[in-house]
Amino acid sequence: MLSLNDLLENVKKYNQEGINKIKKAYYCAEGLHEGQFRQSGEPYINHPLNVAYILSEMQADTDTICASLLHDVLEDTNITKEEIIEEFGQEVGKLVDGVTKISKLNFSTKQDQNMANTRKIIVSITKDVRIIIIKLADRLHNMRTLEFKSEFKQKENSMETMDIFVPLAYYIGAYRIKSELEDLSLQYLYPNKYKRIEEIKLQIENDSNKVLQEMLITIDKLLNNKNIPHNIKVRTKNIYGIYKRINQGHKVSDIHDLLSLKIMVDNIENCYQTLGLIHSKYHPINDKFKDYIYNPKTNMYRSLHTTVFGEDERLVQTQIRTFDMDKIASFGLTAYWDIEKGNARDVMQEELKSKYQFFKSLIEINSVFGDNQEFVRQVKSELFTDKIYVYTTKGDIIELPIGSTVIDFAYKIHSDIGNTMVSAVVNDRLVDVDYILKNKDRVRIITDVMSYGPREDWIDKVQTTRAKRKIKEFTNK
Repeated sequence: MLSLNDLLENVKKYNQEGINKIKKAYYCAEGLHEGQFRQSGEPYINHPLNVAYILSEMQADTDTICASLLHDVLEDTNITKEEIIEEFGQEVGKLVDGVTKISKLNFSTKQDQNMANTRKIIVSITKDVRIIIIKLADRLHNMRTLEFKSEFKQKENSMETMDIFVPLAYYIGAYRIKSELEDLSLQYLYPNKYKRIEEIKLQIENDSNKVLQEMLITIDKLLNNKNIPHNIKVRTKNIYGIYKRINQGHKVSDIHDLLSLKIMVDNIENCYQTLGLIHSKYHPINDKFKDYIYNPKTNMYRSLHTTVFGEDERLVQTQIRTFDMDKIASFGLTAYWDIEKGNARDVMQEELKSKYQFFKSLIEINSVFGDNQEFVRQVKSELFTDKIYVYTTKGDIIELPIGSTVIDFAYKIHSDIGNTMVSAVVNDRLVDVDYILKNKDRVRIITDVMSYGPREDWIDKVQTTRAKRKIKEFTNK
């Protein structure tokens, strides 16, 4: 069983100064939760301690660790937010309040309370991303200990995890948390399918171990000969990832990124040199090459991906990135705790505002929908759903929900472009404005300042909140 000492030993590796404040938060939480137990029978304090430990593995700052230890005290004990602020400061008080559910006394039904709390969780990312990170760690530990709940609760929690927490983990780039939450949810939603895919995965790992080790040794020698500092790891796709591909009609043998070698090097120049060295030894599949370094994913994931014919005729994906890119690939925005040290929180929030497309969409949806149920429904259909990624004429990637039209695209670029659009060219072909876009389409909007502007019936042809709002604003004039 985890102890306070385990947490402190983890924190000491990167933050000696925060130890006393973290100890104080632990003893405060332990006293407040005295006599409370989890359904497993263990003392309740073990839960916040585990949440804090998960965060310490991400090198979370002192206030975040303290808030995670205290994250249930406002809900489950008699302490007030003001008392927390007095003892631990404004930041800790704000974070604890951010992760606390809104009291059921404010609502007439349980569903109203749930919707309000779901909205609070989602919108908290616009105020302080650390609130979401604490909630993700909280959910991860709850999912790891779900076996003590009833079967109904297991399924209910798993569905909520897939609907809300997995997309949030994806959006901030926290792939490790996302993958574990997906696998844990699948285990309770479809236990038989989970077990079958787990067996397939173990079999593939056993069958492929020799091949991957031979490739690892070969690539290691190639890089050593060029004096490129590096580290190489073997990765197999997570169980949910395999399940999703099979569900889409793929055979296991068709999943080209089932097996991966992750190669970390010291700088971008050496990423491309490493790519050349690998291609000189192993033939690549040309249409499986992706450059996410100079064209990052919309959650700022950066890496080179190339699928090659490895030893023994096996297809193996290699992912090539710098050490810092690997931290961001694994932990997303939380990697900045390690990369930026004391300045991390401000960097995280600034990165979200300036680089993450979903952030602007979320603010838009939050401003338009007053009703909590409508807000959650729109977030799920616009943000927490399958996406398409289309290109501008400059090669920038624009993220849109499936079913989006050229009109959605135009308003995502700029409201003036939407208001003066008359048609579009998609993949060198002239199309109408209500053309439904597909993944990887190349789009050029044709505008005319003398145009009448958007027609009222455009509202029925768009998916995004921004497009609907801008069309309404124009037609109301």
